[in-house]
Amino acid sequence: MMRMNLCPRVLCVTALMLAGSSLLQAEDAKPFDAAVAFGSRVDIQSLRLSPDGMSVAFVTPIPGQGAVAYTQSLVPGAKAKVAFYTDGKPFRLQGCNWVSNDRLVCAVFGIVQGHGNFTAAGLLPVTRLMAVNADGTKPQALSIQQSPYAAGLALTDTTVIDWLPDQDGSVLMARAYVPVVHQESLAGNKEASGVGVDLVDTRTGSAKQIVPPRQNAVDYISDGRGTVRIVMEINPTLSGANNPEAVFLYRMPGSEEWHELSRFNSQTQTGFRPEAVDRDLNIAYGWKKLDGRMALYSMSLDGSLTQRLVYSRPDVDLNALARIGRRNRVIGVSYATDVGATEFFSSDIKDLLGAVHQALAKDPLIAVVDSSVDENKLLIYASSDNDAGAYFILDRQAHSLKRFLGTRARLEGVTLARVKSITYPAADGQMIPAYLTLPPGVDNPKGLPAIVMPHGGPSSRDQWGFDWLAQFFAARGYVVLQPEFRGSAGFGDAWFLQNGFKSWDVAVGDIVAAGRWLVSSGTADPAKLGIVGWSYGGYAALQSTFVDPSLFKAIVAIAPVTDLAALVSERGAWSNYFEVSDFVGGGQKMRDGSPINHVDKFKQPVILFHGTFDRNVSVEESRKMAAALKAAGAQCDLVIYEDHDHQLEDSDVRIDMLHKSDAFLRHAFGMSP
Repeated sequence: MMRMNLCPRVLCVTALMLAGSSLLQAEDAKPFDAAVAFGSRVDIQSLRLSPDGMSVAFVTPIPGQGAVAYTQSLVPGAKAKVAFYTDGKPFRLQGCNWVSNDRLVCAVFGIVQGHGNFTAAGLLPVTRLMAVNADGTKPQALSIQQSPYAAGLALTDTTVIDWLPDQDGSVLMARAYVPVVHQESLAGNKEASGVGVDLVDTRTGSAKQIVPPRQNAVDYISDGRGTVRIVMEINPTLSGANNPEAVFLYRMPGSEEWHELSRFNSQTQTGFRPEAVDRDLNIAYGWKKLDGRMALYSMSLDGSLTQRLVYSRPDVDLNALARIGRRNRVIGVSYATDVGATEFFSSDIKDLLGAVHQALAKDPLIAVVDSSVDENKLLIYASSDNDAGAYFILDRQAHSLKRFLGTRARLEGVTLARVKSITYPAADGQMIPAYLTLPPGVDNPKGLPAIVMPHGGPSSRDQWGFDWLAQFFAARGYVVLQPEFRGSAGFGDAWFLQNGFKSWDVAVGDIVAAGRWLVSSGTADPAKLGIVGWSYGGYAALQSTFVDPSLFKAIVAIAPVTDLAALVSERGAWSNYFEVSDFVGGGQKMRDGSPINHVDKFKQPVILFHGTFDRNVSVEESRKMAAALKAAGAQCDLVIYEDHDHQLEDSDVRIDMLHKSDAFLRHAFGMSP
């Protein structure tokens, strides 16, 4: 069940490089295919800089769901080397990071079918870590080898919490220990239970215990210098349900005694949730609400627990810390209004990235992805709404900025659509923010086909920038409107309401209002108006028919929720069952909020896409929805992708989905292929 396929190094280099070369040559000879260009997985992801700043590691896809990790020296003329490989059956390569100048730690993720004692749990998400040299030699599993008599299965048993750049090849890991219960297995880790912290030598796999396993521990936070300062604990409930309240404990410098720091409720998002420690300032940075919006606070770790507001916004939530270097030094905090932005705490970094911004383009999005230990070399990622993105290497000593790799070679030289922030009125007059994308070169969209594209989540939001799905439809001549409907996250409590499920009537009402605005403003042809959504967006696309059966002339739903009661029951074997049940709600509103209960209202054609390994939303929801629609006399096509999860992370699958979606919409709108 936990098989990881490691390709022999020499064979991998020859086969994969030749295959990649012939593939690019073949594609160059073909006419432009928007589905291929936008649906293909990104060429480069998880790019990381070695501690000395002299090499990079990156991941590139291969056919199916597999991927290859390469390393490459930055010396001119150096060739890339294969370091790690997974075939995606079932494990997929998430990314690699340097643990020394010659060694990597790579994370793999897979969804496997539970069996034995875990059969009732259904599909299981499993993450494992593997260390390997930069040239692909000396692989070493970093996961704890579980006994067949273990009392449970650690789905994610190892997490790196400190990369220890001053130590060659060692890291601090939070590791899950599962107790042995078989009476004959008195040796081993019978007493070890819970999550602790080990100092792990990635070359040998040997470990030294730093923090003994704690029964209720979930995660730890280091100071970036090898000292564990904070532990997150969740105490069990009598019912076995997840406890939404986490307790955070901290240690003062030089002490091993734990003291309570704060509490945080994940359901109400109240309290203080620490995320990082600044050793020099002896503080924890973390999140706490201010006037209904998430703000950044600091809390002293000297025993006084002095709390200070670091930064907040009166209009939106803050969403992430900005960090730099191998020690994850906090340099700012990011947020998104119409466009994503970062408030930097360090004036030198702010000025430096301001200069990068001016050098690259008029309106790029800039992010520091990684840096050398001394922070003299920075890995910069820059993108825009009409730029799929590229990596740059900034050498602060040489005062140089060089483009290293683009992320989507198939889009090089292709004119992409611009994205504009707009607002439109909801039924109650509330102005709803949204992103409007017109086909490239189009100023007057009158008479064009259009689609409303609600985001997933629902605890999410869209952001200005490159969006492969929206760009595909724009390239095919559609106007695309992405509404930030009420129920979206990022705009504070008042906008989030109870969430997009409990408050589905308002959320879906705002989405329907987006379609009505496209028509009333003359932006869209009412006979060529469709709706396309993924996950919650697919749910909203289907549920829109309950609000206005005649507005949208075609519905494309990818991995959609179709039955809120089924969504809850799917979590029946998991400890978060009650949490999901509370989030979704119940009663008549749940019944009214389930598209499968209103199949008689569907007059327009529907196409559904779903993967059989989807843990977020069971494929059975789409199967039952398709059957119910057909039984009611509605037109519905169902496309099933075997062994694929919620993200459909496979170029061939995504290309197929885009081709079928486009053909479906054009047929529904009476347009030529």
